[in-house]
Amino acid sequence: MKLMTGMLVTRYSHQHDIVFRIKNIVENTVILHGEDLRLEADAPIEDVRVLPEDDIRERQEEMKDKEEYSYRMFRQDYQLMKEKKDMKHKRDEPSNIARFQLPVKVLHIDGDRLYLKKCIDLYQRLGLQVHGVYLQENELPLEIDTIIRKIQPEILVVTGHDAYSKSKGAKKELTAYRNSKYFVETVRKARMWEPNLDQLIIFAGACQSHFESIIRAGANFASSPERINIHALDPVYVIAKIAYTPFMDKVNVYDVLKNTMTGEKGLGGMETKGLFRTGLPYVETK
Repeated sequence: MKLMTGMLVTRYSHQHDIVFRIKNIVENTVILHGEDLRLEADAPIEDVRVLPEDDIRERQEEMKDKEEYSYRMFRQDYQLMKEKKDMKHKRDEPSNIARFQLPVKVLHIDGDRLYLKKCIDLYQRLGLQVHGVYLQENELPLEIDTIIRKIQPEILVVTGHDAYSKSKGAKKELTAYRNSKYFVETVRKARMWEPNLDQLIIFAGACQSHFESIIRAGANFASSPERINIHALDPVYVIAKIAYTPFMDKVNVYDVLKNTMTGEKGLGGMETKGLFRTGLPYVETK
């Protein structure tokens, strides 16, 4: 079968462990993007196997079950936070006063159009407002100033694809990664706009990204501490936890990571204040 862009494939050399989508074909090399993982790779044409329809359906069902589990766990956490806030308000305020809440402004910049759509769908399912922008990873540092100036976000997500290559250097060397240097420079520029870690909250990175450098550049959360692959939707759950935590409370890093599909091996960060704000009284507009 002739290989074409968009096909779902696996690699013989890696025992078909990860499903990829063909991004491009350059001579005898196939450029691959993970279908569910934020990983970029390449392989010789002869190393690539087109995924049979039965395998596609089986893997899609398996991944859907994992995604639904994470969603249910997050909703349980959110319900507990909501009940805790409601009890406090009932205790401290007259029962006839209604509150309003201030929505958090999220800017999500992604190097993959399909991942961006999946993430936006999940943001909306979780009740969060998001402004999505597609940019290739090498364009991120060039465009971040203009985009931040226009959107003025409270939360910035910068992600896409990445990968570590042993042939290019040791894990501590930034040059051994496909796109980590772009994430680092983008975070550094964004942090110049707002140095306060609690005024602009930043998540950055992708599969196998150079976690330490991204954190040092100014991110609150990043990937990947143990250079493993992360799921495409993991950044959304990190952001949702922060967005729904009251601004007077700190977000415990473990609590942020426990409902992701990757966990602390693929994601990490630092204590950060929540952004959920309520006010009163609620006034109906006519």
